[in-house]
Amino acid sequence: MKKALLILGILFMTMSYAQDQKQVPMIAVSGEGKIKVAPDQASISISIETKGTKAEEVKRENDKKMDAILKFIKKSNIAAEDFQTQRISLNPNYDYEKKKYSYVATQTVQILLKDLSKYDAFMEGLVNEGINRIDNVEFKSSKMTQLQSDARKLAIKEAKAKAEDFVSVLGQKVGKAILISDNSQTYNPQPRMYAMKATFDAESAPRETLAVGEIEITANVSVNFVLE
Repeated sequence: MKKALLILGILFMTMSYAQDQKQVPMIAVSGEGKIKVAPDQASISISIETKGTKAEEVKRENDKKMDAILKFIKKSNIAAEDFQTQRISLNPNYDYEKKKYSYVATQTVQILLKDLSKYDAFMEGLVNEGINRIDNVEFKSSKMTQLQSDARKLAIKEAKAKAEDFVSVLGQKVGKAILISDNSQTYNPQPRMYAMKATFDAESAPRETLAVGEIEITANVSVNFVLE
């Protein structure tokens, strides 16, 4: 009995304390900031693929071609930290009709081209040196960190403007922010319609006019403001 009375007493005190607490009027809103910019860099993924019936010869031929590619990249004044081998593979393929194995050797290199004015000549040079695959071209901005910061600021400004719109007819004012949540997705922005993926033979390599378009950097936030 005493235990039950003690529990009831604590519950009553808790309820009374909660009722005495001042309710803080708040408004919760979201904001989005977008910045569009013309890219000034390109991340290029290229591969050399070699096929044959003998694993050792296939690997040797593939290495020879890659040696020429790496020398061309260095000759093109690409800094050592701006290109890197991403993948090396040597895989067997079995022909069930002929009951024989063939082999495919592949080497992939990722390159950061920091001067887009050299793009056409650089890509043509890679093709002439023996690459037979362009896996991907992704356009970027060298000012990404600053652009992301600017997008976040725009998102906060939009959230505050939205809050002020809501309370403008209530005779209240938007006070200080008491909670800010970053809802932005972490990703590398892609230029719309311009990221490429192609496979081709050296003789029939397409010669394209570069159209980089714009990339869009987006930030999303949620903000809780106190109402005054």
